[in-house]
Amino acid sequence: MASNTKKESTPAAGPSQISSGDGLNEDTVGQVRELTDVEKARMQDGAAHFNRLGWKRLTVVLIVEAIALGSLGMPQAFATLGMVAGTILCVGLGLLAIYSSYVVGQVKLKYPHVEHYADAGKLIMGRFGYELIGAMFVLQLTFLLGSHTLTGSIAFIQLSNSGICSIIFGVVSAIILLLLAIPPSFTEVAILGYIDFASIIIAIGVTIIATGIQRTDIGMASDWSAWPAKDAGFVEAFIAVTNIVFAYSFAICQFSFMDEMHTPKDFVKSIWVLGIIEIIIYTLTGALIYAFVGQGVKSPALLSAGTLISKIAFGVALPVIFISGSINGTVVARYIHGRIYRDSVTRFINTPKGWVSWILLITLITVTAWVIAEAIPFFSDLLAISSSLFVSGFTFYFPAMMWFMLIRQGSPFSRENLVWTALNLLCFVVGLVVLVGGTYSSIMDIMHHYEAHDVRGAFSCSSAE
Repeated sequence: MASNTKKESTPAAGPSQISSGDGLNEDTVGQVRELTDVEKARMQDGAAHFNRLGWKRLTVVLIVEAIALGSLGMPQAFATLGMVAGTILCVGLGLLAIYSSYVVGQVKLKYPHVEHYADAGKLIMGRFGYELIGAMFVLQLTFLLGSHTLTGSIAFIQLSNSGICSIIFGVVSAIILLLLAIPPSFTEVAILGYIDFASIIIAIGVTIIATGIQRTDIGMASDWSAWPAKDAGFVEAFIAVTNIVFAYSFAICQFSFMDEMHTPKDFVKSIWVLGIIEIIIYTLTGALIYAFVGQGVKSPALLSAGTLISKIAFGVALPVIFISGSINGTVVARYIHGRIYRDSVTRFINTPKGWVSWILLITLITVTAWVIAEAIPFFSDLLAISSSLFVSGFTFYFPAMMWFMLIRQGSPFSRENLVWTALNLLCFVVGLVVLVGGTYSSIMDIMHHYEAHDVRGAFSCSSAE
């Protein structure tokens, strides 16, 4: 396996002193030597500040990034796919995502200068890969940030039960996301992560208990089925599959998070803990709420718990909406900021210029995300398309390519590599299937919404779904 000695011997871990997307060259070395003593001290302090993440806090940060209200969309996926297929996919895709995340971690150990996913893209596809994956990285995380502004708006509408325009709630959501994204270190995010995790667990628990009590009061079994819904076509079924796939998309930010670890080799503990927690939460949430509610289950499932309980659940879920959303803004800002100021002390965000540039960048990203989410009538489907195009790669086929091109030792058909070759081929194929099937299904869903005239207007006061 790859060695981590380089990372542990480098005092300036995350953001590394090696520039984002480039190796350490003579020009960089020359520029560092010309720094003043004060700037050198600032760089050392900054490197130390961004090198405090242990495996437990990495697990919490990954949970913040990975587990959000999307988990409450699992029951509807189960309703489409059936209990058997839903359970198999939740467990199987979860295990596959843990393995692909392991490959990502191995790449980070072998190439410690990799700070973000775009840097890994350069290793496998040169400058083109760096720019392509960098663009995918920025677009996907910005879209996710926009999605959380809309989700926050929906939550406030549910809680207030007023006629206030949803755009106002969207602005409030964007401001909250902006404020939470200001701390640049993921160590600070980990502190909020405990609140985030408690929030989603309580929201799910309230929903499961409420739907179970309602079913008991009704006094008859729901119409859940072990098999796929009879009226589910390819598009509906594949959208349900992609919802499960996207729930395991934690590898997209893993390079960024690992760049702050003081002991990078401990990442294996984090991904196993996260993966098992995700598999348990997604499978139990999907199976239990679907069993209690039946085919009429809504997404997010807490809307199926009744008016009062839905309000309570949305209120409890507010922290996870905003904390999980804000980390997307922090990650994409760290990538852009590190790229702009890669050879400057400014990148460590511990000088007046560093803080001013950081806050302005976070503000620009958040406003852009809000405008995109509000301005595009079919934003939810656009997010599904971007996820199909991008997450399929970040989670499955890019890690498979990394194993073949960066990690593998010897022939892929040698006896010691046969199992790993098969596993990585499976990851690659799953990624391509999601890429093609998910994109096609999302486009068809957009067409269906337009034909049904249920596409919201740009900057509409009605809540987006």
